[in-house]
Amino acid sequence: MNQHEVKPTRVWKLSKAKARLSEILRLSEEEGPQRIGTRRAFVVIPERVWRERKEAPRKALGQWLLNNIPRGTNLTTPDRNTNRKTPFADDDVA
Repeated sequence: MNQHEVKPTRVWKLSKAKARLSEILRLSEEEGPQRIGTRRAFVVIPERVWRERKEAPRKALGQWLLNNIPRGTNLTTPDRNTNRKTPFADDDVA
C-alpha cells in the first residue's frame, strides 16, 4: 500500500455512527480512516489526508509498470517470429 492509499481501520453501523460522530471524527485523526455502513459504505478521513491525496502527482500506468516490474527472475519471452494467425484479423483486407 502506498502513502496515498487509505484503508479503513474500523467499520461502524450507520445507527451507531449517527450517535457517535464526534468520536468517529477523533478516531479518523488518531487511528486512521473510519468506514460507515456496509451496503452503502462511506469512509471518513481527515481533510489534510484528502488534500494530500488529491494534490499528489499521479504517475502514468506505464511508469508504474516499469517501476514495479519483477526483478531478479529469469522470465522467458515468447518467440515473436512465428507464423501464427493474428486473432481478429480480417483476411479480406489487403
